[in-house]
Amino acid sequence: MQPALVPAEDCRRCPRLAAFRDANRQALPAYHNAPVPAFGPLQSRLLIVGLAPGLHGANRTARPFTGDYAGDLLYATLGEFGFATGRYDRRPDDGLVPVDARITNAVRCVPPENKPVGAEIANCHPFLEAEIAAMPSLRAMVALGKIAHDAVVRAWGLKLAAMPFAHGALHRLSDRVTLADSYHCSRYNTNTGRLTPPAFRRVFAEVRRLLDEAA
Repeated sequence: MQPALVPAEDCRRCPRLAAFRDANRQALPAYHNAPVPAFGPLQSRLLIVGLAPGLHGANRTARPFTGDYAGDLLYATLGEFGFATGRYDRRPDDGLVPVDARITNAVRCVPPENKPVGAEIANCHPFLEAEIAAMPSLRAMVALGKIAHDAVVRAWGLKLAAMPFAHGALHRLSDRVTLADSYHCSRYNTNTGRLTPPAFRRVFAEVRRLLDEAA
């Protein structure tokens, strides 16, 4: 049997996240308040991995990076480099369509204060591993932040020490797949200047180049 690509709607693997989800269902009943599935076709050559759903972003809309600032920068950049068509409008029915790209998170449920703990990240590893295994054409991955980077490296069974996270770094995961690192496209990172839109675009320009050369 093929492993599931997303946890069950009422997954209880992580007691703290399950309790937070239960509380959100009471406080925010119109929100999705469940594990968030990936967005984009499994036939894609690119898989983008973020940290976790935002409380008022993907936890609300049920689509990764949809409804908050991080999505504004990510989807505009994907469109610029031909990885999406349509107009992003912070809602899942905006008509945006990923092109040769799939977007997911290392942790599928919203964590308190956007900070999952190690056990919660580990509990979601099987779903990231299943995503990777289900993408036969995968050639490139982008990790948005160190937690996503570490989750990707572990999903490949590789050693973190051999592949340190650094914005703009490229790592060979296999003879076919390359990992590109980026700081997370959060409002905090852009407001503090840790990540600028041009620096973010350079990561995807490099990924576009790698995929075009492999075509």
